[in-house]
Amino acid sequence: MARGSVMRERIETLARGVPGRFGSALHSERVAARLGLWLGISFTAAFVTGLFSHFTQHPPGRLAWPSRPVGLYRVTQGIHVIGGLATIPLLFAKLWTVYPKLWQWPPFRSFSHAVERALVLVLVGASLFQLITGLLNVSYVYLWPFSFPAAHYWTAYLLYGALVIHVVNEWAKVRRWLWTREEVEPRETVTARRRFLGTVAAASGLTVLFTVGETYAPLSGLALLAPRDPRVGPQGLPVNRSAAAAGVTAMIHDPGYRLTVTGAVGTPLSLTYADLLRLPQHTVRLPIACVEGWSAEAEWSGVRLRDLAAMAGVAPDAVLTVESLERGGGYRSSEVRAPHWGDPLTLLALRVGGEPLAPDHGFPVRLIAPNRPGALQTKWVSKVVAA
Repeated sequence: MARGSVMRERIETLARGVPGRFGSALHSERVAARLGLWLGISFTAAFVTGLFSHFTQHPPGRLAWPSRPVGLYRVTQGIHVIGGLATIPLLFAKLWTVYPKLWQWPPFRSFSHAVERALVLVLVGASLFQLITGLLNVSYVYLWPFSFPAAHYWTAYLLYGALVIHVVNEWAKVRRWLWTREEVEPRETVTARRRFLGTVAAASGLTVLFTVGETYAPLSGLALLAPRDPRVGPQGLPVNRSAAAAGVTAMIHDPGYRLTVTGAVGTPLSLTYADLLRLPQHTVRLPIACVEGWSAEAEWSGVRLRDLAAMAGVAPDAVLTVESLERGGGYRSSEVRAPHWGDPLTLLALRVGGEPLAPDHGFPVRLIAPNRPGALQTKWVSKVVAA
């Protein structure tokens, strides 16, 4: 028999199911449909919250996100990251359930079937890319030369587009296996399926339970899988970028430090640290919510940004750019639009927890505002520019 015919026969045998390998009742469309439903919900939540995170950090045009509810970004980003981690067991269970289909022979029966399989390949590849690189990113492990935020953002569209097409294509099967009366099955089959699905659900549930503490403080003691304990760091708050890493250690202790307010202003300001301390001080309780999923709440004291804007004669609809002493980095400055800088909770903070800011938390001055990513809560502030 020719070598090609032997190979074809072996693959056809695999496709029909070899007892103990592909013959398990768990390699079934019923199990795949249930896991697919869970994955669809998970990926939809991740896609929506991911878009919110992206457009909060990079608002298109003059779109201004609201400053309230105060903890909205904390919740959405927590769902994005923790939900993404919980999706990993679901994805690998789904791939294990359907992998016998990889051995179909012939590989495709028609042009449309070839397109369908190519789409599934895109869906699987994009899913693995998003979840694996996302896991490494929140663990602060960077093994790639490209920009993670850009790659994560554009791959999300590719993934979700492929997912929608796949769901439409498979909807008849999903409806058949999930919402129509089933034929009687052997008790062993039903028991095995329930145990398998229960194990997968438990794995995802435990991932949430042992991670959610990085966002939800009452459960912080259970955050065994969280890459960052929100209680650990100077003044009881985590730090992503230290003063030494930012290269500002010498500058923050410069006796000639001035905070300036310039640009489209009626009266330019140049204030020393002592000047700032003499201005009316306000205290607020706000979280720092990091894009990696962790968040921590603290009591901040300082000068309201809107008070400084009023002193400088800034227009009510102006956009303020808050700049750091840091010379480089993607987040050395951030835009603060009217809904945020006009909010009485937005401060140029001088103290946290009743103490002067630690160098790693932005001494002498840092921005703290409600419903805002931690990456945009600029530290070591030296300038505010109105436009």
